Amino acid sequence: MWLSIVVHHVIWLWTCDKTKLGAGAMPKVKANNITLNYEQQGTGEPLILIPFLTADHACYAFQVAEYAKHFTCISLDLRGTGESEKTEGDYSTEVLADDVAAFMRALGIQKAHISGLSLGAAIGMWLAAKHSDIVASLSLHSGWSKTDPFLKTIIEGFQVMAKTGSVPEMVVLALFPWCLTPELYAAKPEYVQSLADFVRSRPAQSLESFMQQSNAVLSHDAEAQLGRIKAPTLITFGRHDVATSTRFSDRMKGKIKNSELLMFEGCAHATIYENVAEFNDKTLQFLKRHAGSAVAAAS
Repeated sequence: MWLSIVVHHVIWLWTCDKTKLGAGAMPKVKANNITLNYEQQGTGEPLILIPFLTADHACYAFQVAEYAKHFTCISLDLRGTGESEKTEGDYSTEVLADDVAAFMRALGIQKAHISGLSLGAAIGMWLAAKHSDIVASLSLHSGWSKTDPFLKTIIEGFQVMAKTGSVPEMVVLALFPWCLTPELYAAKPEYVQSLADFVRSRPAQSLESFMQQSNAVLSHDAEAQLGRIKAPTLITFGRHDVATSTRFSDRMKGKIKNSELLMFEGCAHATIYENVAEFNDKTLQFLKRHAGSAVAAAS
C-alpha cells in the first residue's frame, strides 16, 4: 500500500500545474533545429537523463528525487515525445544523440554525466562515442549495442498493437510485461497499477512519433562505436530481463574500455521501478565516484 501512495504522490508532483508551485512554465530550448522541452532540478554537476521508448522526462521521477540531492538533474523530452517538437522523417539513435549534444550546447553545458535506460542507453552510446568530449561519465541501463532478431520481433509487436489502439495503452498492456517481473505483478498489484496510472497521466505520444522512435530502436547499431567511448561507464541489467538481456553484456563490457558491469537481482527491464532504492543507491555510488569532471552552464 505504501508504494502505491508514494507513486501517486510522485504523479501529483509531476502532473500538477507547476505555476501553482511557483516553478513557472516548463523551459524549452532550440537545439539541432528543433524545440526541446526539459525539466531541471537540484544543484551540482549536470546530469542529463535520457528517456526510454515512448517516455517523456517524467519517467525518471523516482531517480531525480535522490539524484538532485547531489547533481543538477536535467531530464529532457526527446523529439516526438512529451512537449518537445515533433518532426517528419526518419529517426535514428545517432540523430537523437546529436539532439542531446546540441541541447547541451544550447544550455551552455560543456560536459555532463549522461544516464539512460533502454532507448536512452542506446542514445547514450552514440553520444559518448561521437561527442566524447562532452561526456563526463556514462550510465547505460538495460541497453543493447545492436538490435538482434529477437528484440526486433518484440518491437514490431509493439508497433502492431499501437496501431490498434493508443500508445499509452500499448505501453501498459504490451510493453509493461516485458519490463516488470511476474513476481512484481503478483506481489504488488497496486504498485503496478500506479505505474500504469503514471503512464496514462503523461502527454500521449502520437502513433506517428511512436513509429518513428520505435523504428530508431529497430535500426540501432552502435557496435562499431563502443570502442570510441572514453568516459567511465556503468553498464547495468536486470537479471531477469528478456528484451535486452545479459546476452548483450559481454560485448558491451568487452568493447567499452573503462566500464564496469552491475546486475540487479530479481529485476527485469525496468530496474528503475522494480527496485528503486537499490537502483538509486548503486547508481549514485558510481556517479559520485566520477564527480568532479563535469562542467555546468557558464554563468
